[in-house]
Amino acid sequence: MSKNLFITGTGTDIGKTYVAGLILKKFQDNKKNAAYYKAAMSGNDRRPDGSLIPGDALHVKTVSGIGEPLGEMCPYVYETAVSPHLASQIEGNPIDMEKVLQTFDDVCRRYDYVTAEGSGGILCPLRFDDQKIQLEDFIRARDLNCLLIADAGLGTINSVVLTAEYMKAHNIPVKGIIFNHYEPGNRLHEDNLFMCETMTGLKVIACVRDGDTDLEIPFEILEALYE
Repeated sequence: MSKNLFITGTGTDIGKTYVAGLILKKFQDNKKNAAYYKAAMSGNDRRPDGSLIPGDALHVKTVSGIGEPLGEMCPYVYETAVSPHLASQIEGNPIDMEKVLQTFDDVCRRYDYVTAEGSGGILCPLRFDDQKIQLEDFIRARDLNCLLIADAGLGTINSVVLTAEYMKAHNIPVKGIIFNHYEPGNRLHEDNLFMCETMTGLKVIACVRDGDTDLEIPFEILEALYE
C-alpha cells in the first residue's frame, strides 16, 4: 500500500489544487510512482458529449505530468459550483462513503504515494441528508496526516489558527503549513508566517509565489510528510 497525505485548506479557493499540482510534479520529477485523489469535485464544465470534466484533477495531471488516468482521480464529479453536499442533492447523486473508501484504496494499491485533496476547508460536508459525512470522516477512516494550505495575505492568522485549533481538538494530525500567494519581502506576509508558526506550533514548510512552477522544498522533506 501507498504512503499518503491529505491536503486541506483554510477555506475554498485558497489554492489547494494549485499546490497539489506542484507537489505531484515534485514526485514526478523525482521519478516516484505517485497519484492524486479527491473524493468530490464541484463546479465542473462539460465536454461536448455531455460528460463532466473533473477540473481539479485535470489541472493536477497537466501540471505534474503524472500518468494516472483522469478517471481514477475522483469518484464524484458535479457541475453545480457549491459544496459537494448541496451539489449532490441538486444533481441527485449522493456521496457513498464505501465507494469513496473503495476507490481511494484502489488508487493506494497501484501507487507508492497518494496525495488526497479535500473540498473547500476542513469543515466542508460531503453529505448532509439522511447520512452525514464530513471530510474528517474520510481522514479518520484512513488515518491520514494533513497539510494545511493558507493564503499568505491579510486575515490568514485568524483562519490558520482557527483551522489548526479545530483540527487539534478533533485529533486530526497536521504536518505543517504551506503559504500560497506569498511575496518575499512583503512585511505583512513575513509577519503572518511568523505569527502562524508561533500561534499554532506548526512549521511553514514552503511558500508558493504566484506563477511558481516548482515547489521550493527539498524532496526529502516533502516525502517525509507521507505515511
